[in-house]
Amino acid sequence: MSVTVRSFAKINLGLCIGPLRPDGFHDLRTIYQTIALHDVIRVQVTRGTGVEIRCQDPRVPKDQSNTCYRIVAPAMAAMWAKGRVVIKIDKKLPVQGGLGGGSANAVAVLLALERLFKRDLTDGEKRRIAADVGSDLPLFLMGGTVLGLGHGEEVYPLPDLPSVACVIATPETSISTPKAFADWDRLKVSAKSAAERAGSPSKAAKLTGSSPSDRMNTCFRRFSALLDGLSQNKIRTGKALSGVLVARGRGRAENPLLDLVRTGIENDFERVVFPQYPELIKVKRVLEDAGAFYASLSGSGSAIYGLFASRPSAAKAVARLRKSGTPAVATSTLTRQQYWKKIFD
Repeated sequence: MSVTVRSFAKINLGLCIGPLRPDGFHDLRTIYQTIALHDVIRVQVTRGTGVEIRCQDPRVPKDQSNTCYRIVAPAMAAMWAKGRVVIKIDKKLPVQGGLGGGSANAVAVLLALERLFKRDLTDGEKRRIAADVGSDLPLFLMGGTVLGLGHGEEVYPLPDLPSVACVIATPETSISTPKAFADWDRLKVSAKSAAERAGSPSKAAKLTGSSPSDRMNTCFRRFSALLDGLSQNKIRTGKALSGVLVARGRGRAENPLLDLVRTGIENDFERVVFPQYPELIKVKRVLEDAGAFYASLSGSGSAIYGLFASRPSAAKAVARLRKSGTPAVATSTLTRQQYWKKIFD
């Protein structure tokens, strides 16, 4: 017997990097958003012991460095289950692309094992197992629009943003997340040293920018403004209205993602990734020139996404990117309800 699970990707709607913590992680603030692009995971349990990973993509590790491999032991222990677990990965998402593909794969394995053994773990048990394997695994136990805190593992469901057209560009560039964090730390140290050499408080402030705590607070205010708009302005008519919100005082319907854009939310990783990979800046500009009302690096990259007002405009952006030699695909964001409805379909 086997179970097949769709393993959906995510994008980051803003990502603020805070100070380095004593445990070696950085404080983070982000809004995760699941999207319809996915891998397909097939899990089978046979007689014996151990874990076997099968995947035709040579970039996918088949040993303990794979999150799918690492989640099996704690999941099986929590379910008091035994057997040899065979995991087949039909890989569509980019490896090291910032879309959370490996993390989503691992959560798909966890959900599949629950079905195979007919043993439902509590939400708390699943989140604990997921967080122990990787920082952004827990978000895939929620889906939809999710607030990420801590080093990304503390997740809280948010009021869902409406499903919108989305273009994912996947340049042939692999970016190491640990290296991106290290580059960020070097950037802050370099800025601090330059500020100290400058001598004057005004020059120091200009060179270093706000303190980590100030930046995190600003990030919180921006997220709070968006959530306040969602909770106060959501249309409640008893029927679906394509997720639009009434913008008070403006007399017209608007997508709440536009309010997110107005807050000036951004992904801090762009400050260290773009200078090293200038081709990614060009991809972002193509998306913006093609009509994206918001475009950003996802996670530490290299995937870059653009949000569009309509599917036809997203399709045109895909054509433009492909013409310039950048792989791209049109998709959409997924609400929490859509996410869970499609996982096992």
